[in-house]
Amino acid sequence: MKFEDLNLKDEILLAVKELGYEQTMPIQEKAIPFMLNEENDLVALAQTGTGKTAAFGLPVLNMIDVGERFTQALVLSPTRELCIQIANDLKSYSKNISDMHIVPVYGGEEIRIQLRQLDKTPHIIVATPGRLIDLLRRSKVFLDAVRFVVLDEADEMLNMGFKDDVEQILGSTPESRRTMLFSATMPKEISEIANNYMKNRREITIGHRNSGAENVEHIYYIAQAKHRYLVLKRIVDLNPDIYGIVFCRTRQETKDVAEKLMQDGYNADALHGDLSQAQRDTVMQKFRIRNVQLLVATDVAARGLDVNDLTHVINYNLPDDTEVYTHRSGRTGRANKKGISVSIIHSKEKHKIREIERMLKKEFTQQQIPNGLEVCKTQLFHLIERMQHVEINEERILPYLGQINKQLDYLSKEELMKRFVSLEFNRFLDYYKNAEDLNIRGKDVSDRQNRKKGGEKIRWKMNVGNREGLTPRRFLGIINDVTNDKSINIGNIEITNKFTFFDVYRDQVDQLVHAFDRHKIYTVAEAKGSKSVKNDREPQRSARNNKYRGNEARKNESLWRKKGREKRKRKEQHK
Repeated sequence: MKFEDLNLKDEILLAVKELGYEQTMPIQEKAIPFMLNEENDLVALAQTGTGKTAAFGLPVLNMIDVGERFTQALVLSPTRELCIQIANDLKSYSKNISDMHIVPVYGGEEIRIQLRQLDKTPHIIVATPGRLIDLLRRSKVFLDAVRFVVLDEADEMLNMGFKDDVEQILGSTPESRRTMLFSATMPKEISEIANNYMKNRREITIGHRNSGAENVEHIYYIAQAKHRYLVLKRIVDLNPDIYGIVFCRTRQETKDVAEKLMQDGYNADALHGDLSQAQRDTVMQKFRIRNVQLLVATDVAARGLDVNDLTHVINYNLPDDTEVYTHRSGRTGRANKKGISVSIIHSKEKHKIREIERMLKKEFTQQQIPNGLEVCKTQLFHLIERMQHVEINEERILPYLGQINKQLDYLSKEELMKRFVSLEFNRFLDYYKNAEDLNIRGKDVSDRQNRKKGGEKIRWKMNVGNREGLTPRRFLGIINDVTNDKSINIGNIEITNKFTFFDVYRDQVDQLVHAFDRHKIYTVAEAKGSKSVKNDREPQRSARNNKYRGNEARKNESLWRKKGREKRKRKEQHK
């Protein structure tokens, strides 16, 4: 469908034409006529990057009466960056409408600047929840006459903990308003808001509920945890024109991976929560204009980053929440372009891939980790292709051609080609000439056998001990419950008053740390300065097969029961 067929005002159609838009995208084709011609509320489910801003922005602008001086529309977004982007898009769509006043309000900027912008009452406010509530408390913003409320990226807003803020804001708007909720997924929290604050709503779904972008190919590589970074480098080297985001779990991992990439000569940078707003803006701007080829980021830090031409999204670690994978992968394959979502996983994470497949209703492809020969071949022909398509500036190089011909005259065509290729290509040849095979070929069994025979162990500690009545059996139960992996081998358990010390093999540390990173009660940390038990000191006890029931265990259990009796006795005396 063409925009001309949507009954939009001439001023809006002219702006859309000047922006180069002709054909509507699926969400626009369904949402715009509904919003213009119906009076019901709307829940629109579509992936990020499918044209949602125009889908709600064009009809809202069409229905604003610029002659009336009060705030008629409110757009809520989860992040500062998305807030600014939406406001800029709305200003572009309405640039031919005289006196239209649109103001973005968001945290991270001096509030006095925004207060001055609000001196003239805006027709449309685009806001992040926290800053808007602040302005409501200051009586600088009034929503009592708002006609339209749009919740954009609603699932992201709730993931970031804004549910109470959103409900407070909706409670400040009149019941007669129309509410439009745009989201990539439909978790239960979104359903609750829809049930509580929307009336006679209609749902429009582009694709399937909670599905990924249609143009994204999903692939994964299986590798040992210790090889994860090497696999990442091979993925990047196999795709010389890659322009993508590498998602990590933690800020520290993000910093470490980005630093390693930069040290190894890759055009990369990091985006994480420890950056100031100015630093964040600088990194994002460099990435948008492709001065940075690889952005290493946490999920939270990457929210609001909107780039349409990403070729790859790389999951350095799979997210714990399968819906987060949908958001990650939805950052590529936008605007009808192809994209690739790559995951680097351990063999024990294949069940997570199956869960995501079921949710997205898409099949993932396992690929073999490329070897050195494959990488070198790809890089070589990429170099040749660049040479074929390089732009020649004859005017500038002509004065030097005579000297160059004279200097290289003794070389044959074949020798010249060899030297040219070697000059650009030796780095890859040197690096990959003895590269090991990173694919797991029946290694899982041998690795387990090797662990039984011996291997390097690390001393760790957990933040519980005798004062909580902990026993070795209860401790191993905690390890099982939190990691959900009974293959992790735990040894040499030592319970003190405040802490429990234990040994774990080095190649299982990542699994342990990642599992406990998200736990609210128990924490683990390396017991620095403590010596790990030697391999032959005592047989290892796994969390599944522990038979340790010595005097210390009985003593601790007795102490635990005694404390329980004393606590109950004190309660009875208090009564």
